Amino acid sequence: MRRVLSFKLLLAALLAACVTVNVYFPTAAAEQAADKIIDTVTSQPPASESSPPPQAPREPPHSRRPEPTGSVLLAATAGVVNLLIPAAYAQANANLDVSSPQIRAVTASMQQRFGDLRKYFESGALGLTPDGQVTVRDPNAIPLTERPIVTRLVAEDNRDRATLYAEIAKANGHPEWEQDIRRTFARRWVERGAQPGWYYRDATGNWLRR
Repeated sequence: MRRVLSFKLLLAALLAACVTVNVYFPTAAAEQAADKIIDTVTSQPPASESSPPPQAPREPPHSRRPEPTGSVLLAATAGVVNLLIPAAYAQANANLDVSSPQIRAVTASMQQRFGDLRKYFESGALGLTPDGQVTVRDPNAIPLTERPIVTRLVAEDNRDRATLYAEIAKANGHPEWEQDIRRTFARRWVERGAQPGWYYRDATGNWLRR
């Protein structure tokens, strides 16, 4: 009777843990996806794929020994849990899909536009924001005749960026991840996309230079 009760308690605890895991946002996968797209937009060489972790040495075969009752219960419970873990958990540990037609189209649009925006980043006229967008930092650094063009470019780029974050969340079956993806991209635009001397605004609203 005690064994049955222990088994049920252990199973309930492990299942509860699985429910908690399912809500985790895959930060590392999101960063890899952001870097891939940022490299494409800014025409930087793609990041080299990290080598897979070394395989643990296999134990030599040996004669099986009777396992303690607790180990048997744990092994049986683990087997049941493995069958019940949903695909969302596996997805959280895999790469994010950034290959949908919508994502490819908006990435290409941003890549085409980036060449026109680059000189305004370099002059300090434009800066990156903490919500993953672009803004005019210093209008006086833009020649008067070019200001309407820059205004249009910034509006178009911000529209593409918003679409990109939403489409990545949608393509991976988690629309609720949109804000997390936006925050991840905002950080990686600064850390990876910005060149030395470019401006970005921190969470408190202060302008800083890369």
